[in-house]
Amino acid sequence: MKSWAFDEQAIATHRYWMQQAIAIAQAVGQAGEVPVGAIVVDAQNRLIAQAGNRKERDRDPTAHAEILALRRASQTLNTWHLTSCTLYVTLEPCPMCSGAILHARLGLLVYGADDPKTGTIRTTDNFSDRAFSNHRLPVLAGICEADCREMLQSWFQQRRDGGS
Repeated sequence: MKSWAFDEQAIATHRYWMQQAIAIAQAVGQAGEVPVGAIVVDAQNRLIAQAGNRKERDRDPTAHAEILALRRASQTLNTWHLTSCTLYVTLEPCPMCSGAILHARLGLLVYGADDPKTGTIRTTDNFSDRAFSNHRLPVLAGICEADCREMLQSWFQQRRDGGS
């Protein structure tokens, strides 16, 4: 296994890509979607795919940022095996997205904020460690966590306060 997690250069790289995912999330948040952004990079640290939530726009319950990014990455690489790829996402994946991530055999998941309601990587469950999982997923959580959490909390607070 590669030493992706803790050296300073790797952390700087993870922060860079997470900032890109945050920018996507902010853009879709302004368009009325829950602000979640996702980016897939390959083993050479090249951008393969990116997406933001599009559930409202597409009227599609499966149009989560992670699903869309994985779909585009698979099309770009012409394979569903994403073992050499890293997915950056601003929010801990839900059960649907966690399942897709595991089925893609993703090389590494990096996410920003925990999701205390539906997160199934470590918060409410850990799908990767369950008997039904066909893949042991390396995970790095908490990259740019405060920025990701604040963005989501602000977006939901605006909705509760009657904003757009």
